[in-house]
Amino acid sequence: MEFLNPVINGFGVVLDPQNLLYCLLGVVIGMLIGVLPGLGPAATIAILLPLTYGIEPVTAIIMLAGIFYGAQYGGTITSVLLRLPGEASSVVTVFDGYVLARQGKAGTALGIAAIGSFIGGTVAIIGLTLLAPLVASFALDFGPPEYTALALLGILLVATISGGSKIKALIAAAVGLLLATVGRDFITGAERYTFGNLNLADGLDFVPIAMGLFGVGEILYNLEERHRAASAPAKVANVWPSRADLRKSSGAIGRGSVLGFFLGILPGGGATISSMAAYAVEKKRSKNPERFGKGAVEGVAGPETANNAAATSSFIPLLTLGIPANATMAIIFGALLIQGVTPGPQLVSEDPELFWGVVNSMYIGNILLLIMSIPLVGLFVRILRVRGAILAPITALITILGAYTIRNSMFDVLLVVLFGALGYLMKKFGFEPGPLVLAFVLGELLESNLRRSLLILDGDVTGFATRPITAVLLVIFVFVALSPMVQSALNKRKHRATARVTADS
Repeated sequence: MEFLNPVINGFGVVLDPQNLLYCLLGVVIGMLIGVLPGLGPAATIAILLPLTYGIEPVTAIIMLAGIFYGAQYGGTITSVLLRLPGEASSVVTVFDGYVLARQGKAGTALGIAAIGSFIGGTVAIIGLTLLAPLVASFALDFGPPEYTALALLGILLVATISGGSKIKALIAAAVGLLLATVGRDFITGAERYTFGNLNLADGLDFVPIAMGLFGVGEILYNLEERHRAASAPAKVANVWPSRADLRKSSGAIGRGSVLGFFLGILPGGGATISSMAAYAVEKKRSKNPERFGKGAVEGVAGPETANNAAATSSFIPLLTLGIPANATMAIIFGALLIQGVTPGPQLVSEDPELFWGVVNSMYIGNILLLIMSIPLVGLFVRILRVRGAILAPITALITILGAYTIRNSMFDVLLVVLFGALGYLMKKFGFEPGPLVLAFVLGELLESNLRRSLLILDGDVTGFATRPITAVLLVIFVFVALSPMVQSALNKRKHRATARVTADS
């Protein structure tokens, strides 16, 4: 019962009228952003960061969390009705969701997606409630060597697990680490890469980087890409799925919940990879895999459940270890720091109101999503008709004003513009900005803990191997780093053996 007291008190925090209002606001903004192709939750949260300065930390994080998981469902609506995935995590929903809509079953697809999202999200919140305190109590034994190994592993996983080119992700991560070294050395006081500029003496601030890369960069890229006119959406009727559809989807929803929960915890995992993995699992398990891509309801249920479960479970490493699992979590990490809250194992015991308030707000937010998702479909489809050329300048103006109001500094505005240009070029040439931002956030953690570790170990790097947790994390690091090369060598060997057999025959 002692464990339940802070959990129950957390409901008291989230049921405060102001927190409830911000939870609703976050969910609605998230759904809206999910509907609009291009501007994802990471960009939106980055743009809205300055607005959170004047409100209580718990209220701000409740709203930002609502934007994140609300966007996962918003992306489904356009995937099903218009074949336009509003979010990367909704791309696979297009395969069967849009076909179902063309068959007159748009309501069924949206209904299954809403139910799957609700169940996946709820399972993940229960998992978060039960698992987070255990992880946090375990992590209390972590010292600088353990955090060094964990940060190294997090950066590597982000670069190797996330989608796109691994080499480009590693390059982006290296740039992020380099940017993290700008400013005054925290031990010696020596200035690094400041070029005599006093604005750089305290290092680069996270907020202008996030607002530039994700806000301005996304706006510029979308202005160039948005040339495809939206077609007329399919009619939505009979939202409640039939018993047969529910029976077909039940297994996919169950598997998607578990798969999404565990993939969401991994650094670099997140909603997009979870939805793709869930789709692949459902297709592989099906007795009639040829149905997939032709309107299989499991092809909607599995991915939609998994992406919501992953969005929720990715809060576990952030809140309990202080390690963001994906780009959006990195921005929420920045929001917590701005509010004077340091995510990590002490958060559960030192600030239980914030921790359990945020966790329990997800139960409420999930219910709000289920209630609002279908009635607001018509509104969201109408919003899609607003031209990007009108939305983009308004969003850019809000971003620039927001950047200026942080510290009334034109230098911050300049940084936003510079990183906006960098973000645009990165997107254009196939570099994801996520690994850069995550490496920037984890870079400070890595450097400070590595140097403290070397002081503790008297400069002996073999001392890392004598600590059990550090040794296990470093073994996983080596395994993750070498596995692509081993896999490539095995594939080449197999290919040569096949070619030899073909030549002999």
